[in-house]
Amino acid sequence: MLRNKNVWILLTGEFIAGLGLWLGIIGNLEFMQEKIPSDFLKSLLLAAGLLAGIAVGPLAGRLTDQYSKKAVMLISGFVRVISVIFMLIAIQTGSVWWMLVFLVLLQISAAFYFPALQAAIPLVVDDKDLLQLNGIHMNVSTLSRIIGTAAAGILLVAIPLKAVYLLSMAAYLILFGLTWFLQFEEKQKTPVSKAGGQKQGFKDVFPVIFKLPIVMMTLILTLIPLIFLGGFNLVVINISELQDSSAIKGWIYTAEGLAFMSGAFLIKRISYKISPYKILFSSSMLIGLSQLMLYFADKPVLTIIAFLMFGFSVGCFFPTAATIFQTRVPRDFHGRFFSFRNMMDRVFFQVVLLVTGFLLDAVGLQYMSVMFGGLSIVLTALFFIRSRSLRALSENERSVS
Repeated sequence: MLRNKNVWILLTGEFIAGLGLWLGIIGNLEFMQEKIPSDFLKSLLLAAGLLAGIAVGPLAGRLTDQYSKKAVMLISGFVRVISVIFMLIAIQTGSVWWMLVFLVLLQISAAFYFPALQAAIPLVVDDKDLLQLNGIHMNVSTLSRIIGTAAAGILLVAIPLKAVYLLSMAAYLILFGLTWFLQFEEKQKTPVSKAGGQKQGFKDVFPVIFKLPIVMMTLILTLIPLIFLGGFNLVVINISELQDSSAIKGWIYTAEGLAFMSGAFLIKRISYKISPYKILFSSSMLIGLSQLMLYFADKPVLTIIAFLMFGFSVGCFFPTAATIFQTRVPRDFHGRFFSFRNMMDRVFFQVVLLVTGFLLDAVGLQYMSVMFGGLSIVLTALFFIRSRSLRALSENERSVS
């Protein structure tokens, strides 16, 4: 698999684009901190970009299935490059409105790019290599996040904010160039109206999901990690305040990132011994237990252990879930499916963020952790029971036939 030119293009592009993305994110925070005093207004500005991405999700999914995935990735990559120009204008003029244009274009680009990328991965390697590639791809993404945030913090002290965004633009240009060199076979896209019998609507993906119980259950199970991830930064800040230590934040991010990479690296070997379904349910249960452990968030050692457990669990969970989606959902629906999943994750992420903020004020970190951990474990147990009943029913139907 690692001799495949397309694999190296995707991994290199992901790393470089990740560096550009995190340089831009840290730059956004710096610009908003200078221009917008209200935290609520900052959240509204960021939410506007996310809502734009959600709004174009159905169109992105439909076009990804109807046209060349490489073409969709190229066009969205070009829009991403252009978006940085508006951020440079915002810095030059000091206008928040130009930053809003930048955020909207960036999120619209992401709404097209990531479903096309997820749909392209199964076309690049054989099904037997998908789990390994998904794990490596997520490790590269995590590594770019760690290096990108560290580099941004150093660069903001050393060079002007405009130069940071120029580096971000350069990263996006390199990604755009690398995408040109992707070569994989796609079925000829022949958009036909519904009267002609071919389904091309975004809503057509829902019957497909409902007919595949394992896909439906995996889709719902992916919400369990988001219960933790949605308010991750708020939780880290509260732990830092609870322990009266700013250093703990760095230890938490490092522990979680390294554990995630370990899980994503080892998942291929784990999958030889454990079925994908057991991996998903075991990982979900460990995520719930790691949340429960944060009841002892005032103790540094137990805090680090909780985040190590969480990082390793999601490192196993997400590559496994991605592989199930890529292999079980018919490829003609990949664009619409991954676009729908992207929209669902974004909406749920925002809801969890708001709920986390409310609960942190209302009951505090430790009791909130017990509530979220208990909810994750109960949901995992219910889905596990439901999964066993579905498999038993399927086996009975086979024996009857």
